[in-house]
Amino acid sequence: MVSGLGSFVPLHAFGGARDLPIPAPLAIFGGAAALVVSFCVLILAWRTPRYDDARRERPVPARLARVIDSAGFRGALRGFGLVFTAYVVWAMLAGPDLLNNPIFGAFYVLLWIGIVPASLLFGRFFRAVSPMRTLNLAFAAVTRSDPAKGLYAYPEKLGYWPAAAGLFAFVWQELVNPYAGFIGANGFYPGVAFWIAIYASVMLIGCALFGEVWLSRADPFEVYSDLVAKLSPWARGEDGRLVWRSPLANVATITPRAGLVAVVAVLLGSTAFDSYKESLHWFRIVKDLGIDVVALNSMALLFFCGVVGITFTIATMSTGVDRATTLRSTLPRLFAHSVVPIIVGYMVAHYLSYFVEYGQITLHQLSDPLVKGQNLLGMDSVPFNYWLSAHPTFLATVKVLAVVLGHIVGVVSAHDRALALLPKKHQVTGQLGLLVIMVAYTFTGLYLLFGAK
Repeated sequence: MVSGLGSFVPLHAFGGARDLPIPAPLAIFGGAAALVVSFCVLILAWRTPRYDDARRERPVPARLARVIDSAGFRGALRGFGLVFTAYVVWAMLAGPDLLNNPIFGAFYVLLWIGIVPASLLFGRFFRAVSPMRTLNLAFAAVTRSDPAKGLYAYPEKLGYWPAAAGLFAFVWQELVNPYAGFIGANGFYPGVAFWIAIYASVMLIGCALFGEVWLSRADPFEVYSDLVAKLSPWARGEDGRLVWRSPLANVATITPRAGLVAVVAVLLGSTAFDSYKESLHWFRIVKDLGIDVVALNSMALLFFCGVVGITFTIATMSTGVDRATTLRSTLPRLFAHSVVPIIVGYMVAHYLSYFVEYGQITLHQLSDPLVKGQNLLGMDSVPFNYWLSAHPTFLATVKVLAVVLGHIVGVVSAHDRALALLPKKHQVTGQLGLLVIMVAYTFTGLYLLFGAK
């Protein structure tokens, strides 16, 4: 059995600048140039909106739709989510407070990083397996109440702000908290068990107050999964039918609620900070300033998220709009959907090898939940595969392509929305602010991955 983290040092950025088939500066500037060229092509060839008004979609075959929408299939998914959660919580509480306890891999790898591939492949994955939704349904069944309704109506002004706060709490726990690798707490610093307990309490109390809508607005994992799922081909038509839709058309259907910009800013900003805090530059800053490292990292994390949110807001509000049809203050949330492909691209670039390789370790740890040499899931006979680490040039190339492709899809999404919102006289100049900020994001993202070591 695997002895834990000590047997494998997870390096998010493995496959770096020296492994690129071309010099890192050329890859960085080339990626930014590709974005500019894509914008020029869009200006010339894409002159009418294609996704805001008419959405091309095809119904899922009736037999498949019946299976997916059946009570049995949905119940099986809920049961899987609840049983898996109970299994991991049992391991957390009954197992030792050591790094080879499977709670850490399940929490930081399978859940947080795994949300991206699962949602891209299957749509709103976390919503389907959410233990919070299952517990809310069980509570409603016992009390004979409606799980969709709470004591109060959810305030629309809150939008996604609770989810943004929850996401920031998670990335702080993962990236800043010195007790992120402990189950128990130490004074001010919460361990994983404390974080999970607070999360579950807030979600269930919120359900009692506002019903299921609380989970779709406040659950950080469900909101994250639902956003990424908009880049999958799975969708619901206006009549509720299960349909297939192109990812570009699907991502355009993200509802521009309050707090959406804050959500994407936390997701993108925290990933950028995670790259930067591993660099020698940051280690030197921490050493030279001599400030408490937790306080400094907390401020830096907030700074990175704030920079993304502020720069995106300025870029989107800098365009000219017809005030009779669109308020300038609503533009950031109307364009926020275009950041989702960038987030996915950066998550793939930053965490691919970490997810694949440490994910395998987590599965083996789950087979020995109490760290007693057990093999409950039969994982002892399954070999480890470190192919990605053995092919760093391939990995580095995938990282570049993921970042650049994510930004190109983001530019396409923003361009299509601009054509629908902006008056003709501003349809080119009005997008320049967005282009500048996306080029800056591309340059910065690639630099942090390959140049800031």
